[in-house]
Amino acid sequence: MSELTRRNIVAGVAAGAAATALSPFATAIPARAAAPAAGKQTAGWYRYKLGDYEITVVTDGVNKIAKLPDNFVVNAPKEQVDAALKAAFLPAGALDIPYSPVVINTGSKLIVMDTGTGQANFANSKGVAGQFHSNLAAAGIDAKAVDMVIISHYHQDHINGLVMADGSLGFPNAEILVPAAEHKYWLDDGEMSRAPAGRMEGLFKNNRRVFSGDVAKRVKTYEAGKEIAPGITSVASPGHTPGHTSYVVSSGSKTLFVQADVTNVPFLFVRNPGWHAFFDQDAKLAEETRRKIYDMLATDKTMVQGFHYPFPAVAFVEKSGAGYREVMVPWNPTI
Repeated sequence: MSELTRRNIVAGVAAGAAATALSPFATAIPARAAAPAAGKQTAGWYRYKLGDYEITVVTDGVNKIAKLPDNFVVNAPKEQVDAALKAAFLPAGALDIPYSPVVINTGSKLIVMDTGTGQANFANSKGVAGQFHSNLAAAGIDAKAVDMVIISHYHQDHINGLVMADGSLGFPNAEILVPAAEHKYWLDDGEMSRAPAGRMEGLFKNNRRVFSGDVAKRVKTYEAGKEIAPGITSVASPGHTPGHTSYVVSSGSKTLFVQADVTNVPFLFVRNPGWHAFFDQDAKLAEETRRKIYDMLATDKTMVQGFHYPFPAVAFVEKSGAGYREVMVPWNPTI
């Protein structure tokens, strides 16, 4: 038996191509016109069961960062970040960050958890993001049928979908549940006056824009550690923002942890939990929260839904060296 080596494989491919070119039957089948490329992706949604609940992951697209800032990870040199990207078979110096809101159908409530970057961003990003509402419709979910929207924290990729491009309500019949600590912080005039110019100042302005008018009329605050909807318990997970919140979703004997931004992309921040992303407001607290939650997830073998995980963003995690490793849940052709 011949040994399988890279040289043998390459040689075999070359020999096969040559044999095809020399074969008298190579042109026996008439050539057909090339099929035109489709040039577009299918609608992005994925559905699975959690006990009696039906979970639908609905992508909002991605944030394509063509040139990753040197300070994207503030406490790790760029060379280490590039090495981590290469280890994940991704190009160094660039990054696609997915957005994966979810919809939970409990049987009595239809609940949206976070809302993506907003319909207006579809045009602004040339279709790369801002897909949530169109993919929601493709999944057979009517935004008017949504009873409740639960917000984890006040960053644009989680709240902007509350408002449509024309300024109307994204979910006209839903109550909007927001973390009390988060709402208080971002709508505090004193905090806004102390915000540094640039990104933080922009966040305050955007949050005031979104949480005004008809949206403000529908807002109800919730506290951490409370059941805020059937089978959904809020879990304080601060650091990324002051009131950042995650959720334990339970139905029957099944449990899912919806983590929002406890980590960003897993191949950087799950595998390197000590790395601090530049957008974590309190990086030390964010790391403490991340390690505490991931120790729990790994120990309890709890499935996690990660907002910035690769679509459809469902995984388990296990301890690996000084950090953790994500194990993506295989695609299931049935529900």
